[in-house]
Amino acid sequence: MDLKTKLYQMFILGTDGGGYEKALANGLGGIIFFTKDIQSSDEFRKLISDIKSKALIPPFLSIDQEGGRVERTENIHNGKKYLSAKFAFEKGEDFLRTQTREIAEELKSYGLNLNFAPCIDVNTNPDNPIIGERAFSNNPDDVIKCEKIVSQTYRENGIIPCVKHFPGHGDADADSHLTLPEIDLPLYEMEQTHIKPFAACAKTIEMIMVAHLHCTCFEREVIPTSLSKNAISYLRNKLGFNGVIISDDMIMKGVTGGEPVQACEKGIRAGLNMFIYRNSTPETIEIIESIAQKALQDEELRQNIEYSYEKIHDLKKRKNIL
Repeated sequence: MDLKTKLYQMFILGTDGGGYEKALANGLGGIIFFTKDIQSSDEFRKLISDIKSKALIPPFLSIDQEGGRVERTENIHNGKKYLSAKFAFEKGEDFLRTQTREIAEELKSYGLNLNFAPCIDVNTNPDNPIIGERAFSNNPDDVIKCEKIVSQTYRENGIIPCVKHFPGHGDADADSHLTLPEIDLPLYEMEQTHIKPFAACAKTIEMIMVAHLHCTCFEREVIPTSLSKNAISYLRNKLGFNGVIISDDMIMKGVTGGEPVQACEKGIRAGLNMFIYRNSTPETIEIIESIAQKALQDEELRQNIEYSYEKIHDLKKRKNIL
């Protein structure tokens, strides 16, 4: 397999812009679906069938389906709503397990195989504009307990879980969709609270999503955690995580301050294995093509792409996607 195909495996794109069809033929790693893609059950199944038929390599078919505010299948539910993490947990562990199984069975029925959930942020800031009820609790031990229930239930029902948003979005006072929030906590405090749930699942979880946050415990310079070598090395070396490390959506304002090709290149050098883009516009495809060209002459870039491809291939093989 050539280097460009392996690089395409490192990207999960949305359908906006239409470039995903050609990208699938070039080896695209996955597709992420949003509410606009899911207007009727039949149309959604047809879309997924078309995607599978166009894919050079079987893709991750992914979604953000947490319940509550973050629920992508609401148009085909006939009024039924899943509860957000906080309210599901408040109803008890049995309810949480049952609701997670229902979500997993629904996703599986459409052919999906990856859910960007559970959200294991510890919501310590009551003014947090983006996490709130998406967090199970403001207590890290409760979050750890919930993560085990939810991730295992997804696994048992054929859906890959992806925990988010490392190293913890719970203390933020801004929305990383709109800006780059700063979390100015010392490392020991981050470890006691926000990193604690990630440390607890690092040996068992398949995929971890890294947030667009400026965490001063990792970088004094203003660098999003998603592009921070220090943060990603900590995840690998200190927490011992051996799975796939994926970015949050790369068109969020928390990461789009610079030039997009440079941002992706920086992420690859920092140790990111996959990137999410909610669109597949010509500009997004050009990012992949530009990095592919550069990697031919850049040994570090090439080696990191090879390493990431092995991680992705291993996960797809273990989960019977390939």
